[in-house]
Parts: sequence; C-alpha cells; structure tokens
Amino acid sequence: MTPVQAHLVCVALVAADLLARAWRIQWIVQGLGQPISLWDSFVLNAFGDAASAVTPLRIGGEPARLAGMLRSRVPAPAAFVAISLEVLASWPVILVAGGWLIWRYAPAWWAMAEPRLANTAAAAWPWVIAVVLLSVLAWRAGRRFASPAAHQFRRPVKRALVYWRRMPLWPLVASTPLSFINLATRVAILPVLALTLPEPPPMGPMLLGSFALLYSQLVLPTPSGVGAVELGFLGGAAGDLGSGEGWLLLAWRFYTNGVGVVLGVALAARLYGWPAVRHLARRWSDPH
Repeated sequence: MTPVQAHLVCVALVAADLLARAWRIQWIVQGLGQPISLWDSFVLNAFGDAASAVTPLRIGGEPARLAGMLRSRVPAPAAFVAISLEVLASWPVILVAGGWLIWRYAPAWWAMAEPRLANTAAAAWPWVIAVVLLSVLAWRAGRRFASPAAHQFRRPVKRALVYWRRMPLWPLVASTPLSFINLATRVAILPVLALTLPEPPPMGPMLLGSFALLYSQLVLPTPSGVGAVELGFLGGAAGDLGSGEGWLLLAWRFYTNGVGVVLGVALAARLYGWPAVRHLARRWSDPH
C-alpha cells in the first residue's frame, strides 16, 4: 500500500468513527425523549474528544460533552443518563473484543514485542522513571480537577432516575454495532499505516498492540497517555516498525488524537469565540 492510499484509508476510518459515535449518542438521547440533531451530536463528541485528549485522567471529556448537550437544550439529568448509558453499551464491546484479541494473539504478540520492550526498558530506564513520575503528577493533577468538575455537573439523583426508567431498549441494542465500528476503525489505523512499510509486522499481533496502545489511554493518568504510550510504541508494543517508526507514531497520534483536538477546538472557537476558548483553557489550568 502506498503512503497516499494509507492516509486516504485512515481519513475514511476516522470519518466512519466520528459518524458512528455521533449516531450512537443521538439515538440514546432520542431514546430518552429528547430531540437532538446529528450535527449537535457530532459537535458534543468533538468537544469531548478535545477535552479528553488534553486533560489528565481524561477528566475534561465528560463535562465537555455534558456542556455540548446543554447547548443543545438537553436537560442535565437526561444528558448525564445518556452518557452513562453510552458507557454501559460500549464497555462490553471493548471487553469482548479485547478478550478475543488477547486469547487469539497474546502468545504471538509477547514473542514479537517482549525482546524489544525489555531492551527498551533496560536502555531507557531514565525515561521509564520520568514517565512514572509524570504519571503520578498527572494523577494528582487529575484529582484536583475532578472535584470542581464533578460539583459543577452534579444533579439530583431522583431526577436522573426518571430518565433511566423511560429509556427503551432499542437505542442500546442499536448502539452495539456502532460501538464495534468505533473500536474497529480506531484499532485499524495503526495496521493500515504499517502496511506502507517494506516489511510490516505480523497483522494479528499488531492488532493486539494497536488495541493496547489505544485503550491503555483510558486508564493512564497523563493526557492521552503521553509518555507511556510513546515509550510503548517506540519500544516495540506494535512490533518492529523499522526506521520509519517516528513518522508512523506522529501519523498515528494525529489520526487517533490530533483530529479530535483540532475539531473540538475549531468548533468551540466557531461557536463561542476564541476569548471563550482561552478562558476555558485558563480555568482548566487553574481550577481554583
């Protein structure tokens, strides 16, 4: 596959992911009896993607999405329930897909990645220590952010329970294939980029490595797992990517994180203006 073809495929994968997630949250919100357009669903996801990518522990993501729903006149309790139901519908897909990849490819992945990961850890131990310290600092900063964010969006539980009881089953069932599209498109980006190499790593183990690099960001405390993800990527978690691994890392980061940040910031600036975006950035940097 030529680089141009690979990048065109990656653009198509990103577009499919954005559309699938916009449909998913739109259907869930509509299932709660609240009207919301596909465009507004796309916008609130873009807000969440940008905030998740640049805040420790992804702590800014859900408040940003809640703010996007409030902008679309979705009541706060319904917005909270919609995001909770989306998580409830998507996590089983992540766990099942991850479990299958581990069952199918874990031995081959370990045989492929372990020598390079061990050598990287031994040769770059100062960087490993720096990543650990950075993660601890990010975790502490994330806890500092969490308190005001949680207080800002706290609502009476009884009001939220009303929407839980109203929710029909069909949006949750329909969201399952959309959650799979979200996972499959994002996991496929790294293997597609790797196909531009003269000798790409084995596809199966690379899929497991791509999954691990992506979804470890959900639990790593630094924004987008910065530091740990790069160390794992360059250390061989996705296989031997050769001398072009730096450019592959840059392209992979752009498609999996950068697009969301650019879209979220650009849409926020268009809708609210740059002064409001700068003010929000200052609030996140100093929550007190």
